[in-house]
Amino acid sequence: MQTLAIVGASLAGLSAARAARAQGFAGRLVIIGDEQHRPYDRPPLSKDFLLGTITSEDLFLETADDGLQAEWILGNAAVGLDAASRTVKLSDGQSVAADGVVIATGARCRQIPALADLDNVSNLRTIADAERLAPRLVAGDRMVIIGAGFIGAEVASAAAARGMDVTMINNNPLPFTAQLGPDMGATVARLHTANGVKLVCGTAIESFDTSENSVTGLRLADGRYLPADVMVVGIGAEPNVEWLEGSGVELRDGVLCDSMGRTNIPGIVAVGDCAAWFEVGTGKHRRVEHWTGALERSALAVQALLDDDAPQQPLKPPYFWSDQHGVKIQFAGHSAGYDRLEIEAGNPEEHSFLGVYYHGDTPVAVLGMNQPRLFTKWRRSIGIPVVRPAPAPLAAAS
Repeated sequence: MQTLAIVGASLAGLSAARAARAQGFAGRLVIIGDEQHRPYDRPPLSKDFLLGTITSEDLFLETADDGLQAEWILGNAAVGLDAASRTVKLSDGQSVAADGVVIATGARCRQIPALADLDNVSNLRTIADAERLAPRLVAGDRMVIIGAGFIGAEVASAAAARGMDVTMINNNPLPFTAQLGPDMGATVARLHTANGVKLVCGTAIESFDTSENSVTGLRLADGRYLPADVMVVGIGAEPNVEWLEGSGVELRDGVLCDSMGRTNIPGIVAVGDCAAWFEVGTGKHRRVEHWTGALERSALAVQALLDDDAPQQPLKPPYFWSDQHGVKIQFAGHSAGYDRLEIEAGNPEEHSFLGVYYHGDTPVAVLGMNQPRLFTKWRRSIGIPVVRPAPAPLAAAS
């Protein structure tokens, strides 16, 4: 392989570039990105950046030790792929031909068409989004957040800390249930209400009021009206794969890959938020939109790309963390299908505890709040059945 093209100047793309050099690739390395920035860290955008404790300069991920010797093509989106020749077509008319291609184009925020381009409505995915939102966190102003996922929850935490009147809307009866299940979803919900965030659950949005290119409020299906000075939309993300349509690369809610990141086209792999890897344990393809997935899986995909005989390696359970109202929340594994939850330490009411999700005798997921050491220990136990002591034999009758 003489030329390797990485499409996506993200954490996943940078991790793939680092892995390629670490694994001995000495050829031409081209990294393509649609933003003007080189790779930067996204998780702090909804945490420290909004709180003003770090600046954009603190987010960039490259170090002097990387030694990538890469060609960077930035501010130039990929618009097409000729899979047969592994040629990437760019928005300015350029093209990059390569022997191997890493697809790392990530995902973008889902939009609400009625709120598109309004001045006081924000998503949060990029530095530009965060720079636009941060000055709007003004004490006393009213923020309405649509979507009670972890991005919305982190924005709510930052806004409440800045003294805003915050309301978070979720159309399900409880927030966070998809990730944590109903009991622990309710626990995180109580953390927010204890810190002044109003939660509106189980009702739909009926309409929005706008004036002079701004949204002024929204009406709920149950008749309530919520005024807003600032609105944040956090209703999930969708993969950036439209540029691959017609290329022959198989797509279904992302780029379909095997359990090492290989697509159906030889010489092309996919990593990060746009990649739906096959998980042997569940028998399904799944996109993992977490920082550690972008970091760890990129090395496996590059290995499979550079070595046709690369051995299959087990995937680590998905892991994510979140900082909300001064509490560090850590979660690893999959909660779907668990049949019981055991609190191994601490007290959920105090938001300092360790909970383990079981299916039978096998821990399938772990949740920690302000329990980093214990969480790290239990995280290593995911997927390993617990061996319980046999009951003591009954005493012989006299």
